[in-house]
Parts: sequence; C-alpha cells; structure tokens
Amino acid sequence: MAEPIEGVASTVLRCTPQWGRLHSSELGVSGGNRVGKHRGLVSQYLENISRDALVEHHEIIRRYIRGREGVYALYRKGRLYYVGLAGNLRGRLTQHIRDRHGASWDRFSVYLTIGDAHLRELESLVLRIVKPTGNKQKGKFVKSENLRRRFTRDIREKQDADLGEILGNDAQPPPKNGREKGGRRPVLAAYPGRPRVLVAQFKGATLKARVLRDGSIRYQGVVYNSPSVAGAKACNRRTCDGWKFWTYERAPGDWVPLETLRETR
Repeated sequence: MAEPIEGVASTVLRCTPQWGRLHSSELGVSGGNRVGKHRGLVSQYLENISRDALVEHHEIIRRYIRGREGVYALYRKGRLYYVGLAGNLRGRLTQHIRDRHGASWDRFSVYLTIGDAHLRELESLVLRIVKPTGNKQKGKFVKSENLRRRFTRDIREKQDADLGEILGNDAQPPPKNGREKGGRRPVLAAYPGRPRVLVAQFKGATLKARVLRDGSIRYQGVVYNSPSVAGAKACNRRTCDGWKFWTYERAPGDWVPLETLRETR
C-alpha cells in the first residue's frame, strides 16, 4: 500500500547518518541499463498536472509511468492532500481515481526514480512535495528531466494526428526531415514520444544515429525507414535486429533497448 506523508518522513529519517545508508530496496527502485558514473535518484518528474489529464491524455501519461516506480503526490485546491510511494505509478494513480480518495484531489505530481538512493536528492524530493513552512529552499535535482515540455509536445503531436484522421492526410504537413524510401512509412513513426538519438555498442565502438521528426533514422548521412536496416548498415551485416541492437535514453542515465519502446504502445 502507498505510504502517507508520515511514511515518507519516516523514510527520510532513516536516511540520516545515524541510520546509515539508504538501500534502493527501501524505495523499490529498479531500472534499465545505467550509463555514466553519476546516477541521480530522480530521473524524470511531472508536476502539478490536472487530474483530468489522466482521462483525456491517459495514453501519453501511460507511456511515461507504466511499470515505473517512484513517488507521487495528490493535491486539492492547491494544498497537499496525499503522498505515496509506488512500484507501479500508473496503477496507483488509476486506483486513487476510484477508491476512497477519488473525490478528494484535483491535481497530481509524479517523480520517477532509478538507480541507487541519494540523500540530498531525496531531501529535495520531499521538499518539493511537502513544502514545509520552515524550509525556504524548494530543492533541486542534480540531473533530471522535467516532462512538462515533452508532455506539451506529445499532446500537440496527438492533436495533429487526430486532426489528420478527421480531415484526411492533406491536413497534415509533409515531413521536414528525412524521406520515405519506396513509399514506406518509417517504422518509428507509429511511436509517439519516440527517442531522438539511438546508440549502439559494436566491437568496442559507440555508434550513434539520429531519429528524424518523421520517424526515419539517419546514420552516417543516409536515411533509413527501419531500425533493423539502419542497424545492419551500422554493423556491416546483411541482417540485424535493430530493436535489440539500438538503445535509447528513456530518462537521464537510463539506457534501455529500443524494443522497450514497443511496451509503451
């Protein structure tokens, strides 16, 4: 069950030097492949979002938090109502729409976690959620992504796609980058919120490709519609499973195979 605000405060107390090091198991933290020496506690966050967004834009929020662990906060008329920890944020927020808390909150925040615990960031996290009257500082995260800008972009992409279905393909502007080969639609075009950069490790070398706005992939100046074709070219083989060959940064410091993208649909 989710821990109320008292439970979060108790966790913070256990993180003080007197209590020793906070283990990742206390927060239920897990994640994909970690790249880099420093890993912050909070990888992504989305703050002060209307509860209505869980219904109107549930498929976008689902991509962000499905199967992800972290901390969430519920608010009512600008005041903190409830704070909890969850191993599946999407399931917990959906539950709180229907349970006894259902009519008691109108906005929410989520904070996604990966890696091992970090005391200062945990303190900043609690400060941003609880906002104690005795603390003047808001609290800062060492390295994390504010999902608000991406959320705005994905909403606009979804609205453009909906408009295209209503009015026909003529309503959609042609792609500005890349080009379709043989009339094929780029494979990644079917994945809203797709990554911008793909990275692969091959024979000790780091290979990078860029995903263009229309979903095609540019590698060494050539544009491909399929991650597998791009991967085959990158490793100089006849065939390649691009979904396993390429990785992308799902959140700062959290590199996962491209096939993870399929789970967000």
